[in-house]
Amino acid sequence: MSGLFEIRMPKYPECWETCGSCGNADVFVQSLLVRPGDQLRADDVILLLETGKVALDIPSPRAGRVVEVLVAEGEAVGEGQLLLTLDCD
Repeated sequence: MSGLFEIRMPKYPECWETCGSCGNADVFVQSLLVRPGDQLRADDVILLLETGKVALDIPSPRAGRVVEVLVAEGEAVGEGQLLLTLDCD
């Protein structure tokens, strides 16, 4: 599969709604690990999220070249938000 691919913020774990312990604050980008032009393999970590209690690695679901990064360090992100685009050609 080739072409432009959008990487979006994944769905929050169901346990966040029932427990609320680790996701009780804004979720924000702690560290951005890629920039336009970077070549990624599937499962390379693209950013680290901070939830108030835990940090989470967000991996790339595909290999490709980063075209555009649409979030910044310190920015709050929501479920389904566009994080970056990849050229998968």
